[in-house]
Amino acid sequence: MTTESASAALDAADHVAETLADPSRVWSGGRPPGGRSWPQSLAGGEAGITLLHIERARSGRGEWSTAHAWLAASVQGEVSAASNANLYFGAPALAFVTHLAHSGTGRYGGLLARLDEATLTVTRNHLAAAHARIDRAERVPMAEFDLIRGLSGLASYHLSRHPDHQITRDVLSYLVRLTCPLTDGDALPPWWTSVAPNGEPSSEYPQGHGNVGLSHGIGSALSVMSLALLRGVAVPGTAEAVARICAWTDRWRQGDETGPWWPGLISIEQAADGRIDPALRPRPSWCYGVSGTAPAQQLAGLALGDPARVQVAENAILAALRDQEQFDRVPEIGLCHGTAGLLHAAWRMADQTNSPAIIAELPRVADRLIVALDQPDHDPELLDGAAGAALALHIVGTGIATAPHWDAVLALA
Repeated sequence: MTTESASAALDAADHVAETLADPSRVWSGGRPPGGRSWPQSLAGGEAGITLLHIERARSGRGEWSTAHAWLAASVQGEVSAASNANLYFGAPALAFVTHLAHSGTGRYGGLLARLDEATLTVTRNHLAAAHARIDRAERVPMAEFDLIRGLSGLASYHLSRHPDHQITRDVLSYLVRLTCPLTDGDALPPWWTSVAPNGEPSSEYPQGHGNVGLSHGIGSALSVMSLALLRGVAVPGTAEAVARICAWTDRWRQGDETGPWWPGLISIEQAADGRIDPALRPRPSWCYGVSGTAPAQQLAGLALGDPARVQVAENAILAALRDQEQFDRVPEIGLCHGTAGLLHAAWRMADQTNSPAIIAELPRVADRLIVALDQPDHDPELLDGAAGAALALHIVGTGIATAPHWDAVLALA
């Protein structure tokens, strides 16, 4: 990033942060219906917006008093530690946010201990149900292992919070077991889900599907296990599990070496035919597209000592950044579906290997996001709204992502 581009990115992030400074005013006209906007939701509630203010405070560009006000707002009411609790909702979501605040201040130790204990219980309950399902040799429901609702997300939290804890080893061991064949001679991978892409049974997907994406698919397990290998805390079998996932994603990789891409999902018909229609190329979003699949492949390549895989992954993100048609398929501002996700994924990949080619593309993506943010009526939320876009611009502007990394919630670090 040039000094001018970095300054423009920071100015835009500062402006958004100022409009989101007071939690009592952000939803003064009423918040959207549904649990996504509840305070304890990382995707759409106060917990997610708190991440923006914590990261700004940790970098010295924001005030801890603002982060504290948002953290206080996010923990109001009864916090869920029930079966619906996950990295993006309830005790684990709040534990992650509090973990980052504690790392920057040394405060909130009591709150973090209580949320940690609740998250341990949530994780153990999820693990017990998952192992029982595997023992019955049943197909996996998507919510069991994905990043947003499942054990990949909980693994990402524990890897960030306490990598040497037994629970971290337990959940990594589950991810390894997830990749082992359910039955002898099964032609489908063991992570082939029993449901449709929306996570529910559907007549359109009577035999389920194979999900490649980072938010809801096997990409999340690939990223988390690769990170465990890179940090030296992997459990036995992790490298083999990463290799099994890579072999499957390699089978379905499309394009050529200069412009590879991966489908977001595989249907039973595609699995039988052994081919993917090029028209099914997903847009380059974080959730299902190359902004998620390429970083996962890069991490796997680094973890396995496979420079060719790293290069393919970097070629994939470069192709999306340089192809105007692909670039135009993410007009939204958000981390999940939009330009912020593409920008941050590219920045994180460049940070992993100091890739000058990717670094050279960042100003153009940041400039486009700045222009889009200047339009009115953006949702304030983290995952699809202004808070996430501002966070991506803040990171690219400062060039710093302090550990523990906020983008562990995206399985990018």
